[in-house]
Amino acid sequence: MSMQISGARLLDPASGLDQNADLFIDGGKVVAIGQAPLGFNPRQLIDASGLIAAPGLVDLSVALREPGYGRKGSIASETLAAAAGGVTSLCCPPQTRPVLDTPAVAELILDRAQQAGHAKVFPIGALSKGLAGEQLAELVALRDAGCVAFGDGLYSFQNSRTLRRALEYAATFDLTVVFHAQDHDLAEGGLAHEGATASFLGLPGIPESAETVALARQLLLVEQSGVRAHFSCISSARGAEMIAQAQARGLPVSADVALYQLILTDEALADFSSLYHVQPPLRSRRDREGLREAVRQGVIGSIASHHQPHEHDAKLAPFGATEPGISSVELLLPLALTLVQDGLLDLPSLLSRLTCGPAQALRLPAGRLAVGAPADILLFAEQASTLAGEQWFSKGQNCPFLGHCLPGRVRYTLLDGRISYQA
Repeated sequence: MSMQISGARLLDPASGLDQNADLFIDGGKVVAIGQAPLGFNPRQLIDASGLIAAPGLVDLSVALREPGYGRKGSIASETLAAAAGGVTSLCCPPQTRPVLDTPAVAELILDRAQQAGHAKVFPIGALSKGLAGEQLAELVALRDAGCVAFGDGLYSFQNSRTLRRALEYAATFDLTVVFHAQDHDLAEGGLAHEGATASFLGLPGIPESAETVALARQLLLVEQSGVRAHFSCISSARGAEMIAQAQARGLPVSADVALYQLILTDEALADFSSLYHVQPPLRSRRDREGLREAVRQGVIGSIASHHQPHEHDAKLAPFGATEPGISSVELLLPLALTLVQDGLLDLPSLLSRLTCGPAQALRLPAGRLAVGAPADILLFAEQASTLAGEQWFSKGQNCPFLGHCLPGRVRYTLLDGRISYQA
């Protein structure tokens, strides 16, 4: 359907576009910027005066919980939540039931996402069968079924030789591997960052070295195998420094950080609220500042929600018995705008970390606002505000930000030139 968006400030970090102009959409793509094509007759007009038009956000980690965990969420509910947060493209991790280690599971996810029609879903397949870290999954078949990258989550491949062979195989086919750096033995039994807060509360700690030891091993194997690697959910300042050093050596590595790690610290655990129970854990103020600096410098080029919805009961037990994770994808834009409010990033730089940065990391066809690009567009009011939880689409309400007044408000999310969310 043809559409004209008039009066918006257009911001596209990928091309450096920043101007007030009209957008013209037809056939699901942007066909012109500024001046209408000859004979263009829009069937729909959006008056976007006072709004900012940007590429739809790209989120590299959104747990959709389907198949297998319907009580926590569904593809329909969580992609609608993503659209409400300004997200048009998202990657879902392989921790489903059955595990996303066969083409059949990938096809099921893609079919249901297309039926829902709220956001584009790019599955991340399992690197090993059953996420057991022993036998390699059918990577080429999974790629052909639509998987854009491969990983096993926090606990994978205890055997370094097996991991090396897996990375060499992935490199042969130019596949991207997603790592979560956490050493199983150092982290086992831990619930919080090992430091003063955990000691005061009597919670077993997960040391920084759980991340850095695993990261050192993975980076060395990446260097030896030549595989393209993305490091997901970096949580420590030292980990960010190691990523920077690897990039300086020319290794093909990228990284993302969970948005909540840029806002919260382990001090939030003071009242034992299970809403702050996440893995890897919230770390110290020094770590948060180190992560923020890495984002500012572009060492960490992607900010993700690491959305993990849970049913109500999953957060009701004592802290150590609850399931880790925060539901936050539908607050991705407002929460991210707090970083602009804090002076860490200007708006174009922030949008870069939310659009073209993550798209480039996993080579996704997304994150651009340009003629010929898919009309996946976010329209938002920077000066308005969002009351978190005023409306809520995710099945998981395990979000510590509910009730907070946050900057910015998503007005429209467009997917292939069609409105998938309207405030």
